[in-house]
Amino acid sequence: MTVLQRISAYLFYLLFFCSASAYSQPARDWWDLLHYDIEIRPNYDKQTVSGSNSIRFLVLNPGQEMQIDLQQPMTLTAVSWLGTSLPFRRTGNAWFIRFPRLLPKGDRETVELRFGGNPRTAVHPPYDNGWIWTKDRQDRPWVSVTCEGSGASIWLPCKDVLRDEPDSGVSMAITIPDSLTAVSNGRLKTRTANKDSTTTWRWAVVNPINNYDIIPYIGKYVSWHETYTGEKGRLDCDYWVLDYDLAKARDQFRQADSMLHCFEYWMGPYPFYEDSYKLVEAPHPGMEHQSAIAYGNGFMDGFGGKDLSGTGWGLKWDFILVHESAHEWFGNSITAKGDGDSWIHEGFAKYLETIYTTCVSGTEAGNDYAIGIRKRIRNDESIITGNTQDKYNKGSAMLHMIRQILGDEGFRTMLRALNKRFYHQTVSTGQLTDYCSKITGRDLSRIFDQYLRTTQIPLLEYSIQGDMLRYRWANCVKGFNMPVKVTQEGQSPVLLNPIDRWQRLPSRKWTGKSLSVDRNYYVGLKSIKA
Repeated sequence: MTVLQRISAYLFYLLFFCSASAYSQPARDWWDLLHYDIEIRPNYDKQTVSGSNSIRFLVLNPGQEMQIDLQQPMTLTAVSWLGTSLPFRRTGNAWFIRFPRLLPKGDRETVELRFGGNPRTAVHPPYDNGWIWTKDRQDRPWVSVTCEGSGASIWLPCKDVLRDEPDSGVSMAITIPDSLTAVSNGRLKTRTANKDSTTTWRWAVVNPINNYDIIPYIGKYVSWHETYTGEKGRLDCDYWVLDYDLAKARDQFRQADSMLHCFEYWMGPYPFYEDSYKLVEAPHPGMEHQSAIAYGNGFMDGFGGKDLSGTGWGLKWDFILVHESAHEWFGNSITAKGDGDSWIHEGFAKYLETIYTTCVSGTEAGNDYAIGIRKRIRNDESIITGNTQDKYNKGSAMLHMIRQILGDEGFRTMLRALNKRFYHQTVSTGQLTDYCSKITGRDLSRIFDQYLRTTQIPLLEYSIQGDMLRYRWANCVKGFNMPVKVTQEGQSPVLLNPIDRWQRLPSRKWTGKSLSVDRNYYVGLKSIKA
C-alpha cells in the first residue's frame, strides 16, 4: 500500500468512525414507541409467566442497538426482526438488542421479544410491586399485578420510561384455564376457546397508556354494562366483579355516575371514551389502571370504612372509586415525564377528592375535607426532590389555595384548559406550572416554588398601629407573592397581597385586635411588635 493509499484509507476510516459516532446515542432515545402486542400465559400453580411482546416503533434518529427493560428474575428467551433472530445481551435489568444494520430515520419497524420466568411476587400490594397469586373466598385462583414505581419491566419486556408511551395503544392476549375470566385495559376484542381447555381473551387499548397501567386481571368474574351520557356522547361503562359480589357491587358502583358527572364538569370529558370506563374487582385495595380501574375497597364508603380526613365527609363516598378514577384525568391522560413530577398525578387526584365532596355535599363540606387532609402533611422532604407522601396531601393543600385565589370558575377554567392542552401527553412540572400561569393570567410560579420545592410553611407577619396595618411574607422563597384572605374580629374579610417585604395598609380603621387567616390557606401567622 502506497503512502497515498494509506492516507486515503485513514481518512475513510476516520470519516466512518465520526459518522458512526454522530449516530451513537442512548439505546432508548433513538426510537419512539408506537404499539405493544402482548401475549401471555400465566401459570398459577408454578407462578410463572411466559409470552411475547411485539414492539412497533418509529426510528427518530439512525440507530442499531436497542435497550429493552426486563427485571430479574425474568429473562428474554428470543428476539426476532423480519423473521431473523437477533443477538442480545443483558446488563443488570437492561437488555441490548443488536440489529444487523443501522436503521434509518423515519423507518417503522417491529421487533418480537419472547420472555418467561417467575416474576417478582407482591407481598403487600399495591404498596409493593409484583404479581399477586391469591385465591378468592371460594378457593379459586385470583391473579393480578401491581407495578407503579417499579414499572411494568418487573414482568414485561418494554421501554420502561414514563416519557414515552405507545402512541397507538396496546393489544393484550391472556391465555388461562377456561374456568376463569381474563380482563384487561380497553375493550374485549375476541374470546377464543383452545383445544387444551384454555381460553384466550384478547383486549385492546387504542389510546396511549402508561406502562405500569398495562394490567391483567384473572378470576371468576361476572360483569354488567351501563351507558353514561357525557360531554363526548355515550360512554360505555363496564363493571367486572367476582360472582359472589355482584349484588353489593351493583349497589356501590352507582357512585360512578355522579363521579363522572362531577369530574367532567370540572375537568372536561372523560379522556378515554374510545377505550371505555371499567371498574374491576382486584385482590388489593386499588390502582389507577387506565380504562380498567382496580377496585378492592370492600364495597364500602371511605377507605376501607375509614375517613382519611377525620371530618366525616370522607365516609359519604367510596374513596377508591373516586381517587383512582380521578387518575384517568391526572396520571393517565396527563402523565408525568419523570418520577420527580409524580405530584402531578397524586396532588391533583388527591384534590379531586375535595372537588367530589364539594359536588355531593357542598362547598363548606369540601373545605372541611381539604383542611382535614391537610393535617396529614409531614413536611419531611420537598415534593419535587423527595419520595414523600406530601405529594398527595401538600399537593392538595396547594391546589386548594390556588382555587381560593382564582375562584371556583377560574379554577375550573384552569383544570379544563390543562386537560385540553396536555390531553394524552407526558408533561414536566415546568411545562404544567408555566401553563397554569399563562391560562389564568396570574404569576403562580412562586406559589409552586414554595410548596413544591421547599418544606417551609410561609409565615404572614404583621403589626397593627392605630389605623395602620403592616404585613409581609416570611419563611418563604424570594419573591413569594401569594394573596391571602384575613379577618379582624368584628370586621369583614380583607384580601391582602403580601410580598416578602413590609407593606402598609392605611385604608381602614384597625382596632389593634389580632388577625386571623382564612382557614383554606396553608400558612402560618405571627403578630410582630412595631
